[in-house]
Amino acid sequence: MTVRLVILGLLRERPLYGYEIKQIIEEHMSDWTSIAFGSIYFALDKLASEKFVEKVEVEQDNKRPSRSVYQITEKGRSEFSNLLRQEWQHVEHQYFSIDICLFFLETLPLEEVTNYLKTRKIALQSALEHIQNHQSEQLKIPEVPRFADAIFDHSLIHTRAELTWLTDLLGKIERGEYP
Repeated sequence: MTVRLVILGLLRERPLYGYEIKQIIEEHMSDWTSIAFGSIYFALDKLASEKFVEKVEVEQDNKRPSRSVYQITEKGRSEFSNLLRQEWQHVEHQYFSIDICLFFLETLPLEEVTNYLKTRKIALQSALEHIQNHQSEQLKIPEVPRFADAIFDHSLIHTRAELTWLTDLLGKIERGEYP
């Protein structure tokens, strides 16, 4: 549903072709949503078959492949509003694959597990730095709405919480409290 919501939301602004949608997602949303490039085209085709979007033109630029430009329909605007209202009411329960790894913690040598956790900690620290830098960059762009700050803060708070939890877990393992 997320990919449909994003595509319809972006098309509310102006007609776009698939690659433009991909670029907007990568440039402005990649820190807080994961939408695969291929799923954009699949969703556009599906939305078009359901009459939520329509092709308004097919552009041909020199020897490059043709590209279809899509715009949202009135039915699509209504669908966008419905999807958005549903998402506002949806509370997600988070599942973390690392919890499965912890369940089977004793099946691997403790030194190996500790190395995985240390590597994960470095990755989280790097992700935290990236999100902070991206937040600073994005909020300088006039077209980026001010409330994007809240979106970045949400990602930062979750990443910091994960980093705090992981640091605590590593300490407990190193002190012999686990396993």
